[in-house]
Amino acid sequence: MSFRTKKLAVLHYLSQEAESISLHELLKKLGDTYTERSVRRWLAEMVKEGLVEKIGDKRGTKYKAIQHISQPEDTLNSCFSQKSKKILEQIQLPIYKRIPVIYMDDWFDTYQPNSSFYIPLELRLHLYEEGKRSTFSAPAGTYAHQIFNRLLIDLSYNSSRLEGNTYSLLDTKKLILEGTSPEGKLDEEKIMILNHKEAIRYLVNTAPRLKIDKETICTLHYLLSDGLLETTRHAGKVRDHGVRIGGSVYIPFEDPKQLEMRLDRILKKAALIEDPYEQSLFLLIHISYLQAFADVNKRTARISANIPLIKNNLVPLSFSDVERNDYTSAMIAIYELQDIHPILDLYVFSYMRTCTMYDATVKTMNYDDIRIYYRQQRRDIISHIITHNLVGKFLNEHIFIQTSKLVKKEDQASFIEDVLEDLKEINESRIVGLGITKDQLKHWLNLNQDNKKKSI
Repeated sequence: MSFRTKKLAVLHYLSQEAESISLHELLKKLGDTYTERSVRRWLAEMVKEGLVEKIGDKRGTKYKAIQHISQPEDTLNSCFSQKSKKILEQIQLPIYKRIPVIYMDDWFDTYQPNSSFYIPLELRLHLYEEGKRSTFSAPAGTYAHQIFNRLLIDLSYNSSRLEGNTYSLLDTKKLILEGTSPEGKLDEEKIMILNHKEAIRYLVNTAPRLKIDKETICTLHYLLSDGLLETTRHAGKVRDHGVRIGGSVYIPFEDPKQLEMRLDRILKKAALIEDPYEQSLFLLIHISYLQAFADVNKRTARISANIPLIKNNLVPLSFSDVERNDYTSAMIAIYELQDIHPILDLYVFSYMRTCTMYDATVKTMNYDDIRIYYRQQRRDIISHIITHNLVGKFLNEHIFIQTSKLVKKEDQASFIEDVLEDLKEINESRIVGLGITKDQLKHWLNLNQDNKKKSI
């Protein structure tokens, strides 16, 4: 399975190239995790399968993806195996020919954390090899902070796109980073993206103390659905009415008590799962399957699936290169057949693509590992200084004492430099999450300025 995923990634890379490309050039783009021997073998297989054209011979050999004109399920970047395609054929029948189904408790009950697995062991190990990023015992959320802006843009864009949002990646970037939106776009689309931004920010900023429980999931739903539901009171709360799934014969529960009970069961079982990828996929599947909220269930599931990845400093899942129809089909396979194979294929394919893209992002950044590693300690010191009105020698003494207690000796000079720099640049836009009010900040800034004048 893991080798098949890599083979699909090779094919996807080729499909993005306008001209033919040599094996040497392709290996450079793929990165160190792809060996020449394996890629050469996969290329030979894809030539036989009619997916790739071989041009030239020996050292002059180049390869080009053959652009087939066929049905959507046969496109080059399809993430589905033959087994999954056969499963999806069962839900391609007209909706009036499919038998209505309800929530299957037996399917959920058969899953036992750390004994049952949706992801085979070999594949879990492979995902970990591709997704691990921390070489030391870093605080939860360290890697997500490192690629924070890229994560905000990619996950907001892709998750919104899967809901039919028409913002381009560039439009999404401008909205998230600059606050500007293009003309002619619906307000609902803008709100959807900005809501994703807030939900992702919440995950990253609270990663060290984040738990998989009802409070967390309902908070995510509130942040994602705020301003998008017909009834405001439904944001962040289990629904009190029936819903139907477009394009599916699945009929979710309607009784709010039953929904509350099953949501609790899902989250308690999820919290027991030790493997972060298994936990991630479990949340993605079962939050979507239950449909506990009035709307925005799949969005909540997608963001929730990132909780174990962000907490464990693994590459997050941004659903890159996932086609909307593929995602919808994989979800319907769960709703109507309780079959996880299509969503597993989709999950793995997208995750491998995300790992490759984020590696390129990090290489272009000037990453301050000490700043990220001691982020919470730095913020605590700054908060104490401002709320206790410390200036001058009292400020410096507090920084020195706390640094000697909290920071490794070899990191202390850089840490103090980071604290002083943050205090120098502090303003109202930088106090979010510090427990500081605007009035407290204003008062401290005035005290600090007065102290500097006295020192002159």
